Amino acid sequence: MATPLTAEKLLQALTGEGLTVVEVGNWRTHNRNHKGPWGPVHGVMIHHTVTRGTEATVRLCQHGHAALPGPLCHGVIAKDGTVYLVGYGRTNHAGLGDDDVLQAVISERALPADTEADTDGNRHFYGFECENLGDGQDPWPAVQLEAIEKAAAAICRAHGWTHRSVIGHKEWQPGKIDPRGFTMDSMRARIGERLAAPKPQAPKPTTPKPQAYEPFPGAAFFAVGRRSAIITAMGKRLVAEGCGRYEVGPGPAWSEADRTSYAAWQRKVGYSGSAADGIPGRASWDKLRVPNS
Repeated sequence: MATPLTAEKLLQALTGEGLTVVEVGNWRTHNRNHKGPWGPVHGVMIHHTVTRGTEATVRLCQHGHAALPGPLCHGVIAKDGTVYLVGYGRTNHAGLGDDDVLQAVISERALPADTEADTDGNRHFYGFECENLGDGQDPWPAVQLEAIEKAAAAICRAHGWTHRSVIGHKEWQPGKIDPRGFTMDSMRARIGERLAAPKPQAPKPTTPKPQAYEPFPGAAFFAVGRRSAIITAMGKRLVAEGCGRYEVGPGPAWSEADRTSYAAWQRKVGYSGSAADGIPGRASWDKLRVPNS
């Protein structure tokens, strides 16, 4: 029986395993805890998303949809190996599964076939959604598979679990096929090898240089036809804050998607009505902290 890691310890475990982690919006307090408890936790569950594109995938996993509210997992593992944290606590990822499978995970032994859906998995598992169409054709880049290995190993290491505490959704809930494109036995073998090796050494601390941010360029800067690396950097910050409304991008040309995304940011920091028109003002721009391009 294990108490869930705190949000900070979860973040530390992932970064300590050498992963690149992006904190998305209010992930530390974004959960479904009002629907039931989270914990005790017993393992890590791996999924595929049936989506294409990191931005859209992260947005879906953060917010969910009408039939299944978000967050849909704790972390999204993108094609490039980046882990996007979108929730902490109970999340809508596992659903009902087989109690015999849960008991095998707790005992860290070989899994039986999943034949029943009688046990609340959202309560007992960490969940990672991995960006992939799940059609058996969409490739799994080596860097993404390594990130799945690292993320699962990080949590197992933090709890003192073995690789047998990691399962796929298809091993938990009858009728599920995810993850498709690699076997969970091969992934567990990788995780076992990682856990048997010495823990990765954290880099020696260095004195970071102060982060420089783009000064407010003025509202007139944001006009149709304007192209600038500043606009791209702004868009990336909006995505990181959970305000991105891009189908493609962000890119260097000021667009309606930029305006819509910035309006979402203005509303997030308390503006409304005409004050949330999507045109940056000095106060909201300074809060966004766009890094120098």
